Amino acid sequence: MLEPSFRSWNSKLIDFCMNGHCDDAFSHLLTMRRMGVRATDRSFSALLKVCATHLSIVVGKALHAVVVKETHVSSIAIVKALVNLYAKCGSWTDCRLLFHEVDTRDIVLWNILLSAYADSQLYMEVLQLLYLMHTWDETTKPKPSAITMAIVLPVCARLGALELGQSVHAYVIKTALDTHTLVGNALLSLYAKCGHIFSDAYNVFSNIRQKDVVSWNAMIAGYVESEFPTEAFRTFSRMVVADVEPNYATIANVLPVCRDLEDWCHGKEIHGYVLKKSVLATDVSICNALMTFYSNMGHIKKVELILREMDSRDLVSWNTVIAGFALNRLHHEALLLFHDLLRTGMKPDSVTLLTVLPVCAQLCDLEEGQRIHVYVLKNSLLSKNTAVGNALISFYSKCGSYEDAFQMFAMMKKDLISWNTMLAMYADIGAGKELLKLLGRMWMERHRPDRVTILSLLRGCVAFGMRGIKQVHAYCTRSGLVNETAIGNALIDTYAKYGTLAHAFKTFKSLVGKDVVTGNAMISGFVKQGCQEGAEMIFNRMYEKNLTTLNLMLQLYAENESSGKSVGLFHELQDQGMRPDVISILSILPVCANMGSIHLLRQLHGYATRACFNDICLDAALLDMYSKCGSIKDAYKVFQARPRKDMVMFTAMISGYAMHGMGEEALKAFSEMLELQMKPDHVVMTAVLSACSHAGLVHEGWNCFSSMEQAYGIRPTMEHYTCMVDLLARSGNLKEAYSFIRTMPLRPNANVWGSLLGSCKTHHAVELGRLAAKHLLEVQEDDIGNYVVLSNILAADEKWGKVEELRGLMKKKDLKKPAGCSSIDINKRIHVFVADDSRHPHRVVIYSLLRSLDQQIKEPMTDIE
Repeated sequence: MLEPSFRSWNSKLIDFCMNGHCDDAFSHLLTMRRMGVRATDRSFSALLKVCATHLSIVVGKALHAVVVKETHVSSIAIVKALVNLYAKCGSWTDCRLLFHEVDTRDIVLWNILLSAYADSQLYMEVLQLLYLMHTWDETTKPKPSAITMAIVLPVCARLGALELGQSVHAYVIKTALDTHTLVGNALLSLYAKCGHIFSDAYNVFSNIRQKDVVSWNAMIAGYVESEFPTEAFRTFSRMVVADVEPNYATIANVLPVCRDLEDWCHGKEIHGYVLKKSVLATDVSICNALMTFYSNMGHIKKVELILREMDSRDLVSWNTVIAGFALNRLHHEALLLFHDLLRTGMKPDSVTLLTVLPVCAQLCDLEEGQRIHVYVLKNSLLSKNTAVGNALISFYSKCGSYEDAFQMFAMMKKDLISWNTMLAMYADIGAGKELLKLLGRMWMERHRPDRVTILSLLRGCVAFGMRGIKQVHAYCTRSGLVNETAIGNALIDTYAKYGTLAHAFKTFKSLVGKDVVTGNAMISGFVKQGCQEGAEMIFNRMYEKNLTTLNLMLQLYAENESSGKSVGLFHELQDQGMRPDVISILSILPVCANMGSIHLLRQLHGYATRACFNDICLDAALLDMYSKCGSIKDAYKVFQARPRKDMVMFTAMISGYAMHGMGEEALKAFSEMLELQMKPDHVVMTAVLSACSHAGLVHEGWNCFSSMEQAYGIRPTMEHYTCMVDLLARSGNLKEAYSFIRTMPLRPNANVWGSLLGSCKTHHAVELGRLAAKHLLEVQEDDIGNYVVLSNILAADEKWGKVEELRGLMKKKDLKKPAGCSSIDINKRIHVFVADDSRHPHRVVIYSLLRSLDQQIKEPMTDIE
């Protein structure tokens, strides 16, 4: 064979470089040097570009030495390649030295250095070099090109230097560079990112003669960043009409916008457009964007469909679909997908783990999280990733593995999030000492608390008292954090929880940026303290109210038995267009029992049914209210309508039967509960014993009481003993009831003696009644009801002297029987009537009618022939 020529040696070397075969290229160079074949300027330039691509600064410097030795340094192509190499490798001293040694610098060399500075985020150096270009010697001053402007303008955008960008824009117009699409796109992006989307950005966009896909994308992105979703979608529509083919960036920009539009079907339209364009439909990045969109919209079946139809999936695809399932609380499915990812042989990255670890925490799957931890420890990059370390701390703390969380924290490189995660853990578990100790360490390591830190501290402050709350408050004041609404709200809530409403109200008044949450926090504090006047004051001053506000007030009125205000507020809630939620209904339901209004109860039940409130607690409350309002049939209907009943439902039903004296039905429901393998608690046993008491089922009651501790492991409480005393006494077994009381392991309370005393009145057992009353008055001497019952017993036995003596004692103690009260609901208004009350606005008509009825009752009846 003939020996290869000089040209073919260099041609082959250049081919190796251009095809990325760097090892072959350098081996070929060594062979050439051994064969005595000289490399050309173009060959050295290609080799230096390979070094720049692989950031091989050592090899590049060796080539530089060869270039100098063989006097190739005068070649402008090699100089450009060397400047590019040193810039890409961050060797800025060598880069600047070489740049300034060159006698002739064309615009390409200037652009190489400008681009290198920009890529390395050395934005001030870019501006300084631009100034140097502008002030260079007139004879050799370089003329900026469109590429120069395309490098400089994005730097102005990143720095937010609008005025400088406008100066560059003026120069662009002066030098007629504004006709270049590349420059126009850069100017458009500058104005869009600086918030001038409707003025300068739109004008630049309109003046670009040949708009390419980058032009349209920049305009769409500008509308998205400025939060104008409708305009973004309209621009996308115009782009399609203009027959410009959208790319991945277009779809990625416009899809999230569809979520904010009134009709999310626009996203489906984009999906349809993508399917029509086969090139777009097979693009993995676009499929990933579509899966993200459907995940955010909650259409997880669409996500599954897209995933199945993808020909190839990258790690982003898997991360997207796992995050989508996690976002929609399909935690088991998300974990299964993670296992599918592992079976493909792909290695999870930090994004994958930051998605999966919270899923494991939600499932409390400690073993799975520990396996992920082992994988992290084996991967040097992941083990140094602070975000992954923070996710592991959070995972262990939520799974209750606090020691593992602390060990992870101790061995990792920490940032402020790491400290906040640990502080939040200690706050949640009420570990006040550990919280303070960790806070001290954080302070010593010069990490200053931020708003997240403060919110964690306020959650844990209750554990170490008022002093700690005030110290946190003082720090917030000194650091200016107290002016943040979230911090102020948390301070109000913490003071209220600690019971210091005065401090809470003082903080409330001093807070500048009040919002609806602020008012709610203050009202919540007043509600917890039962202060109706204070809550009403805040409520009346609030300009903005939400459903939480009204629910808090409904709860307050219900607890203070302000039935009229509660119903009025509920109607006001609906008149303002708010839709009551489950909490609203639960808050106002007790009012129905207080008023005895089954009409209102049925209205609330109807609303809950129409609103599809499938809440078992609400059903139990409705059942209980129907029982208290006297409609045991409606209560049973609610009970039967619930396919899966829990202990609360059975307890409410048994209590309802007990209220209505339906002991047999109560025992039947109790048996049904036992058949479902539900273990009774002390509450349901109280309801069963009460049912037996009201129905006089002595034998059944004894059986239930006897089996409590043996069969169910429930030690009888005072409530159970009271039910048994009532059961025996009601059935006339007064002596057995008294003997039962004397053998009780607990000291009898007022309820026990009261039950015996009430039955003594019924069965005219005067002596036992006096004995029960004596014990009762020793335990509860200020309850007028006890005196009234004893007085009635003595009066029935004609012990008038004892009656007078007892009434004298009542007068001496200033005990008065509260007046009787009744109410009625007419046209959404509650009318309340108290004995001897003359304050009702229609009292004249009412009393006139009552006198007329009284007169008719007293008149003698005439025989009807």
